[in-house]
Amino acid sequence: MLPTEQYPLSFQYLDLSGNYLLGKGMAIPSFLCAMTSLTHLDLSLTGFMGKIPSQIGNLSNLLYLGLGGYFAVEPLLAENVEWVSSMWKLEYLHLSYANLSKAFHWLHTLQSLPSLTHLSLSGCTLPHYNEPSLLNFSSLQTLHLSRTRYSPAISFVPNWIFKLKKLVSLQLLDNEIQGPIPGGIRNLTLLQNLDLSGNSFSSSIPDCLYGLHRLKLLNLGDNNLHGTISDALGNLTSLVELDLSYNQLEGTIPTFLGNLRNLREIDLTYLDLSINKFSGNLFESLGSLSKLSSLFINDNNFQGVVNEDDLANLTSLKAFDASGNNFTLKVGPHWIPNFQLIYLDVTSWQIGPNFPSWIQSQNKLRYVGLSNTGILDSIPTWFWEAHSQVLYLNLSHNHIHGELVTTIKNPRSIQTVDLSTNHLCGKLPYLSNDVYDLDLSTNSFSESMQDFLCNNQDKPMQLEFLNLASNNLSGEIPDCWINWPFLVEVNLQSNHFVGNFPPSMGSLAELKSLEIRNNLLSGIFPTSLKKTSQLISLDLGENNLSGSIPTWVGEKLPNMKILRLRSNSFSGHIPNEICQMSLLQVLDLAKNSLSGNVPSCFSNLNAMTLVNRSTYPRIYSHAPNNTEYSSVSGIVSVLLWLKGRGDEYGNILGLVTSIDLSSNKLLGEIPREITDLNGLNFLNLSHNQLIGPIPEGIGNMGSLQTIDFSRNQISGEIPPTISNLSFLSMLDVSYNHLKGKIPTGTQLQTFDASSFIGNNLCGPPLPINCSSNGKTHSYEGSHGHGVNWFFVSATIGFVVGLWIVIAPLLICRSWRHAYFHFLDHVWFKLQSFSSYSITV
Repeated sequence: MLPTEQYPLSFQYLDLSGNYLLGKGMAIPSFLCAMTSLTHLDLSLTGFMGKIPSQIGNLSNLLYLGLGGYFAVEPLLAENVEWVSSMWKLEYLHLSYANLSKAFHWLHTLQSLPSLTHLSLSGCTLPHYNEPSLLNFSSLQTLHLSRTRYSPAISFVPNWIFKLKKLVSLQLLDNEIQGPIPGGIRNLTLLQNLDLSGNSFSSSIPDCLYGLHRLKLLNLGDNNLHGTISDALGNLTSLVELDLSYNQLEGTIPTFLGNLRNLREIDLTYLDLSINKFSGNLFESLGSLSKLSSLFINDNNFQGVVNEDDLANLTSLKAFDASGNNFTLKVGPHWIPNFQLIYLDVTSWQIGPNFPSWIQSQNKLRYVGLSNTGILDSIPTWFWEAHSQVLYLNLSHNHIHGELVTTIKNPRSIQTVDLSTNHLCGKLPYLSNDVYDLDLSTNSFSESMQDFLCNNQDKPMQLEFLNLASNNLSGEIPDCWINWPFLVEVNLQSNHFVGNFPPSMGSLAELKSLEIRNNLLSGIFPTSLKKTSQLISLDLGENNLSGSIPTWVGEKLPNMKILRLRSNSFSGHIPNEICQMSLLQVLDLAKNSLSGNVPSCFSNLNAMTLVNRSTYPRIYSHAPNNTEYSSVSGIVSVLLWLKGRGDEYGNILGLVTSIDLSSNKLLGEIPREITDLNGLNFLNLSHNQLIGPIPEGIGNMGSLQTIDFSRNQISGEIPPTISNLSFLSMLDVSYNHLKGKIPTGTQLQTFDASSFIGNNLCGPPLPINCSSNGKTHSYEGSHGHGVNWFFVSATIGFVVGLWIVIAPLLICRSWRHAYFHFLDHVWFKLQSFSSYSITV
C-alpha cells in the first residue's frame, strides 16, 4: 500500500522499485511530489503510466531519481523535462523506456545539472535536437543510451558524447548504428566500460580503441566488424572482460593476448571470440591466462593440435566452449586436467576413437557437448555413475555402440539427452521423470516401445520433446500417452510401426508437432486428434491410412501450419473446411485417391498471400516449462517434395508456402480463385484428371517458383500473363491438350522442351515454329506419347510376315497337314529330352 496524506511526509529514502503491479494502470500519485525531504526516490518498474507530473520538480533535495520502465509495458510520458532544472543536487537520473519524444530541449536541460554523474536513457524515445555548442555535463561519469529510439531515426553516434571527458562507462548497445566505429571515442580517455554491441558497425577495430588503457570491459559483439585483431590489443592490460563475438573478424589471435593477465572478475571471468573467422591455434596465445574462467571461441576457423601443456595453466577454467572448430585433442590415457569444468562443449573436435577417460575427473559438469568427436566406443558405466549432476548431454553424430539398457541401470535425471545418429541398439532405455528433451533418432533401437512408454510411471512424465525417428522399432504404437501430458513434439517417423493410431494421443493437449510418416499404420484418419487443438505440424505421410479426410480437421485444428498426408490411400473429396486453416502454409495431399474438384475456397488460405505470409524463417513449437538446459522451443521440420525432389526443411520452413495435390483423381477445372494466393511458392496439380484452361490470373501469383500441371487434360492456350512470374524456376505443363504459341518471357524460353511436350504447342523452347495460319503440330520429344513410326513400321512388318506364313496354310490342305505333323514331331522330341534330363 502506498503512503497517503495522513502519514508524515518526512521520508528521506523511498524505494518501491520492482513492484510491477503496484502502480499498474495508475498515474504517479501527486502526494509523492510533496515529500520534499526525499533524497532518494525509486519508482522504477512499478507499472505507473501516463505523464510524469511536473510537480515532481518540487523534490529539490533529491540525489537519486528512478523512473525507469520496461520495454513490455506502456512507458511514462514526459512532454518536457523542465521540472528537473530545480534538482541541483541530483546525481543519478534513471528514465529508461520513458517517452521523451516531445521533450525537445531534453539535452539542454539535463546538461545543466552540475552534480549529475549517472544518466540512463536506455530504451527512451528521443526527439530530434540541436547539439549545444557548449556542454556543461561537468560531472557525468556514466551514460546509458542502449536501445534508444530517435524520432526521426539516426544511425550514428551523436558527437556531443565525445565531449564528455569524465565518462567512465558508456553503453550504446542495440542502437542499429552503422558505419565505422567513430574516431572521436579516443577523447574518452577515462573509459573503463565500453559496450557497443548489437549494432551494425562495419569497420575494422580502430586503433583508437587500443589506446584506452583504462578499459576493464570491452564489448564489440554482434556487429559487422571485419579485419584482424592488432597486436596493440596487448596494451589493454586492465581488461577484465572482452567480447568480440558475432562478427566477421579473421586471422590469428595475437600472441600478446597472453599479456592480458587481469582477465578476471569476482563472479565472472570472460573472453568471448565466438562466431567469427579467426584461424590458427588460439591456445598458443592463452597459456598464461591462469585466471580465465569463461572461454568462448566456438564457430571459428581455429585448427591444430591441443595437448596437455596447452591447457596446463588454465587452472580457473569453468566454462569452455570451443565447438565448431577443427582441433584435435591429444592427451595421455591417464591425463587429469587442472581445471574443474561446469560447462564443456567441444563439438566437432577430434577426440576419439576411445571415450575420453579424463571426463571422469570433471565431477561438476552440468553441460556436456561431445557431438561429432569421432568416438567409436560404448558409453562406459562410470560415466552415468560419476555424472549424475549433468543436466545437458549431447553425444550425437558419433559411432557409439552398445545397448543402453545394460549401461543405464537406473533412470537418469538429465534434462536433455541427445544420442542421435549413433549405432545404439537393443530396447529403448527406461526414462526418468525429470527428462525434458530426449533424442535417440537415427540409431538401431528395435522391438516394441511398450516398456519405454508404459512401465514404471507412478506420476506424469515431464518429457516435452521426444524423437525416436529412423530406428527399427516395431509393433503397434502403445496406447499409454495419457502419462505424458507435457509432450510438445513427437517424432516416430521411419520405423516399422503397424496397426491403428493410439487413441490416447488425443490427450496430448500441449502437442504442437507430430511426425509419424514412413511407417505401416492403417485405419482411418485418427479421430482422437480432434482434441489436439495446439497442433502446428501434422505429418502422417507414407502410411496405409484410408477413408476420407474428415471435415473437422479444418474446424478443430485452427493453428495448423503444416498438413502432410502424402502417400496414403485417402479417398473422397478434399473437404472445404480445410480452407478455415488461415495459418496453413504447407498442404501436401499428394499420392492418394482423392476425387472431386479442387476447392475454390483455397483463396481463404491467408498465410499463402503476400499480406499475411510469414517473414520468420523458422517455425517453433514452444514448450510450457523452462529449465536451465532443456529446450524452450523446438524447430519444426518436415520432408517436402519441391522442385522434383524430397528435402528436409527446417531452418527456412517458415518462409515456404506450398500446395501439392498431385497423383490423385481430381476432376473439374483449376479454380480461378487459387490465383488469389499471391504468396504461394510451389503449386503441383500434376497427374490428375483436370480439364479446362489454365486460369488467366495465374500471372498474379508473383511468388510462384514452381508450377506442375503435367499429365492432366487441361486445354486452351497458356495465358500470356504467365510470363510475369519472374521467380519461376520450374514449369511443367506436359501431356495435356494445350495449344497455340508458348508465351514469350524471360523465364519460359529457358525451360527444357520436355516441360511442354505432349500438347499442340509451338514456339521456343520447342523446335516447332508457329505457322502463319496458326496451325500447330504435336511434339513429343524422345520420350513422348505420340506416334512413334519405328513401332508402327515394326507392327506392319510383323502383320505382313505373319500372313505370308499363315495364308498358304489356309489355302493349301496338304501344306497344312505337313506343317502340323512337323510341330507334333518337334514337341515329341522336346518331351523326350525333358524326361531324360530329369532322370539324370
